[in-house]
Amino acid sequence: MNNHKVLKDGHIHSPYCPHGTKDDFELYVKKALDLGLEEITFTEHMPLPGNFMDQEFLKSCAPTLTEIDEYITGLDYIKEKFKSAIKINTGFEVDYIEGYEEKTKEMLNKYGNKLEDGILSVHFLKFENEYHCVDINAEEFGKLSQKLGGVEKVYDRYYETLLNAVKADLGTFKPRRIGHPTLVRIFNTEYPLQYTNTTLLEEIIKEMKVRNYEVDFNTAGIRKPYCKEIYPSGIFAELVERYALKVVYGSDAHTAFDVGRNFPE
Repeated sequence: MNNHKVLKDGHIHSPYCPHGTKDDFELYVKKALDLGLEEITFTEHMPLPGNFMDQEFLKSCAPTLTEIDEYITGLDYIKEKFKSAIKINTGFEVDYIEGYEEKTKEMLNKYGNKLEDGILSVHFLKFENEYHCVDINAEEFGKLSQKLGGVEKVYDRYYETLLNAVKADLGTFKPRRIGHPTLVRIFNTEYPLQYTNTTLLEEIIKEMKVRNYEVDFNTAGIRKPYCKEIYPSGIFAELVERYALKVVYGSDAHTAFDVGRNFPE
């Protein structure tokens, strides 16, 4: 997909991520500089727009409103400190949650003028008025596939939700890059499936093309024990190439060590 040296890591988390590490901003930046990167985006999870699942679990997914204010302030300092060495963008990874579009838009409107880059991702699937996290662990993925009627049904629901995310009206500050678009394959070695609904995948790609959206070419999947492949892979990746969508590499680093990890040499 990319034979040139990658100079930007567009998907990096921070010490404010509740399921990440406490590595501080400077550690991430210094790793990027060691690798010769010219630009990075911190994409911390935007606070979630409601309590649509178990509250304790949701607390582990994203920072609080107070923490996200500290994140933005902390980044302002770091950007100033390293401005002559590297371009650092303040960004969010925004969750698309079906039924919470207006609340998500409100949150984006609140913070949007502080953001320079961002990612829109799907982690949560709505089914029969309940929400399920698709990437929590292999056991939960198995339960979800039983509930929906098979692994293929989970893929269907995931890609339908991804299409909704691309098309959703989330206002002026909606991110223009779609995060780890084949995340549903995170447990593919445990629940193998060659998904062949090219029509649905192509519809997503066409909608992205029309809107000039980018693809988060996310290397974290390579490091996931039951995935071992980049997001996107397979037919989706082929379609990205065929439609010449813009690709931005992202490590999805939750530790400074992973910045730029598994990027092409």
